[in-house]
Amino acid sequence: MTEPTYELKWKAHVSHPEIAQKLKEAFRQVKDPEIGSDIIQLGLVRDVEISETEAIVTMILTTPYCPYGPAMLESARRIAEREIGKKATVIYGSDVWDQSMMEDPSAFNWGLF
Repeated sequence: MTEPTYELKWKAHVSHPEIAQKLKEAFRQVKDPEIGSDIIQLGLVRDVEISETEAIVTMILTTPYCPYGPAMLESARRIAEREIGKKATVIYGSDVWDQSMMEDPSAFNWGLF
């Protein structure tokens, strides 16, 4: 029996479904260089909210002290601005990452165990 995949719904999925899907695909360009997976696969984009004037992206990192964290947050911000055509802000969320947040938690076997 396969474990169900995790799918996080953002506020933008309700308010702007076509843009949310476009953003989700664009965010796949941002990879965690240590892990080799993108921020969507890892479940790091916790929410996207789009207003008339801006987009607010809430993101977390796999570890609070990730050396690539600032670069990944900035890449996500730039991609959001490019795809939406509005100012974007990335907020560092308070969720603590764990493997259940991944798109496919069964893909967690990185040879560490």
